[in-house]
This record gives sequence, structure tokens and C-alpha cells, in this order.
Amino acid sequence: MYLHSQNIALLGLGKENLALLHWLFKNKYQGQITICDFRQKEQLEVVLKNNKISADKIKKLKWRLQFSFNKNLFDFEILFRSPGWSIHCPGIQEALKHKVLLTSAMEFFLVACPSKNIIGVTGSKGKGTTASLIYEILKKDGRKTWLAGNIGIAPFSFFDKIKKTDWLVLELSSFQLETLNISPKYAVITNLFKEHLAPADPLNPNYHRSYQDYWQAKLQITLHPNNKFLIINNKLKHKIGLEKINSKIVYFKAANLPTGLKGKYNQENIGAAVEISKILKISAPIYKEVINDFHNLEHRLELVANKNGVKYFDNSFSTTPESTVLDLESFNEPIIQIAGGADKGANFKKLATTIAKKVKTLILLPGEATPRLLQEIQKTKFSKSHIFMAQDMKTAVMIAKKNTKKGDVVILSTACASFGIFKNYKERGDQFQYYVKK
Repeated sequence: MYLHSQNIALLGLGKENLALLHWLFKNKYQGQITICDFRQKEQLEVVLKNNKISADKIKKLKWRLQFSFNKNLFDFEILFRSPGWSIHCPGIQEALKHKVLLTSAMEFFLVACPSKNIIGVTGSKGKGTTASLIYEILKKDGRKTWLAGNIGIAPFSFFDKIKKTDWLVLELSSFQLETLNISPKYAVITNLFKEHLAPADPLNPNYHRSYQDYWQAKLQITLHPNNKFLIINNKLKHKIGLEKINSKIVYFKAANLPTGLKGKYNQENIGAAVEISKILKISAPIYKEVINDFHNLEHRLELVANKNGVKYFDNSFSTTPESTVLDLESFNEPIIQIAGGADKGANFKKLATTIAKKVKTLILLPGEATPRLLQEIQKTKFSKSHIFMAQDMKTAVMIAKKNTKKGDVVILSTACASFGIFKNYKERGDQFQYYVKK
């Protein structure tokens, strides 16, 4: 169906669509490909050249850019939407009225993949850690396994290497899931917090109009007939019970197994990995060995340094108040916390109460959400003299070092998005690590 079309558009030239474009050229797709993107042609040509797409192939492309990027999308037969492109975009809505097929590289991949041994992992937090842990367990069990999706690896980048007997573990965001009409055979939902309810990222401004819309997007991982097993957090039992789920539901709880993972909440991610291991008949010694040796992923409560008895942890990936609360509750040591940033429409009341109980020094970075967080903290008994404002990460780390004593813990766990003074959470975490080590 997809390749029989003669006129397709790639909505946004991110990692997924770039990999798809590579694959289409490699497999000699004969139709017309149009790139729709808000950036300038010169910028996109640099992106394409950096991704080893030749000048001859670039010449074959058509363009719909800048202020015209979402105009007359009904001209095309199929739209391959990037996750950052909102389904509520007027151009998409107009195209749907004209019966244009709206899909994505991820949906195409799930339909066309030679192997149906696919495990999809979603959730507000923990999906990357859980997906990586399952991937390592499958590898240890001797299975040829691929890891891809929201974790930063586009599945079409290795599509032609996949065999029917291979296994795939896909980390799936709500934006990748929201338009899927196919589910993976095995689905994992780690947890659910209020997330992505405001357009915080200027490069990927997609967001969900309500908490219910966000939940419904997550549910696409299990609602379609392809899904046979749903492994879901026991804390969501009441919520999933209201839905029509035809798959076999398996609930997981925190698993108290020896592990290199820091953070009490990671016991729930381990619980999910244990349940999927049992379903796949992987022996306990194998999954226990992997869990024991597994450590935090980059920027996910990652231990950066231990200097003069002070430990520095980077959880730049913690972009919600709920996940930051869990970070703070994972330590008994005195905490110096770096927080604040871009606004995602979150409620900071519970976080402020937790900060008042757990944090000895608070350092706030600039951002639209920072005044709201500060306002909530000021309602508690937290001492004003222990709150510092930092204009950048270098200053924040300097202030942190000045306020530490042996036995303290410094945590970058902002409860906010990074956009504003940072490109993304990775740049924020990289800067934290650079100044800590420097």
C-alpha cells in the first residue's frame, strides 16, 4: 500500500523520516517525495548531505518549506508524519477530509517488519530504561535483538537486516503512538504522569490537549488486534479497568532485586522487565544477572562524579514534577538540587512540599516555569536564604559546589523542560557533566 503510492510527503525531516528517506532511495522507490518542513531548503540540504544522501538524490526531491510547509497537504496520497508534528495541524485536518492517508515511519515499520516478535514500551517515565533492560535480557538469552524508537535509533536505519526470527524492542512516545493503527505483539506501559500538555519544545511543538488525550495516545500500544500481551504497572489497574482491552493483561509491581540502577522507582521498571521475561520463558538466572549488572542510562539519574565525598547525579531527563519527586525520595543524604526551566503546564505543589522536606539548597535555572515553581516553594517553610538563582549551568554548578559538604548529594533534576537556554535535555545534562568534571 505505502510503496504503491506515487506521491508522498514527509512531514518534518527528523531522525525517523530521514531513515525512511534513506530506505526509500535504497529500495528504488519510483514515486515523488516531497519534504514539508518549516526550515529553509539550505538548512535541510546540509542535514541531508550530513546523512550521506547524494546530490543526485536531493535533486529528485520536491520541497514545501517555511510558511508553506503545511499548506495544501491534500495534494499528496500519503503523509508520513514526524512525532513532533501535531495531528491537530490545520493542514493535516484538511488533508484528512480529502481522504489522504496519515501515517508515520513507525507505523509503516510495524506493518512491514519481517519479524512480529516486537515489544513496545511506553510510559511517562522509565520507558527508555525499561526498553534497554529488556533488550539486554533478550540478548543475554541468546536472541538476535534490535533496540530502536524514541531512544534515538530510527528502525528504518536497520530494516533490511531484520530476519523473521529476530526480536525488536521499541521505545514508543505518545506522539509516535497517537496515530498508530497497529500495535506491537507485546506492550509495556511503565507509568502515567501528566506530561506533554503544553507545547514546550520549539522544534517539536506537539502536545496533547488534555490528560485524557494523552492517556488515549498511550493506549494505542495495546488497542489493536496485533497486541497479545499488555504488561502494565499495577498502579494503573483502576485506569486500565475502564478500557476495552482484548489482550492478556499482566500487572507488574516493584521488584526488589539487586541492581546497579539508582532510584527507587527503577524497581518498578525492573518489575516490568521481570514480567516480560517470564512471558517469554527466559530463566530467572539470566534476567537476574542482567538486572544486577545494569546501570542508569545517560542523563537518567546517572552518577557523574564522586568528589571529596560529594556525589553528583544527572537526571536531565526528569522533566516533570512527578519524576523529580521520585528522584528526591530516592536519597537519604542532604540534597543540593538544580531545578527550573521551560513550562509544560505542570502542577508544582507536591514537588514544592517534597523539596521543603528533602532539599537543603535549591538552585533555580531560568525559564517560564521557574517563577511558578518558586511561588509554590515560597508557600512552604523552605528557607529563602537557601534558594539561589543561576543564569546558566556553569553558575548553577559553582553555587552547588560552594554549598556542599562531605556526604551531600548534588542532583540535576529540574522538573521542567530544557528549552530556552538549552537545545534539549541532552545539552543540559552534558553541560552539567562538563562543569562538574571541570
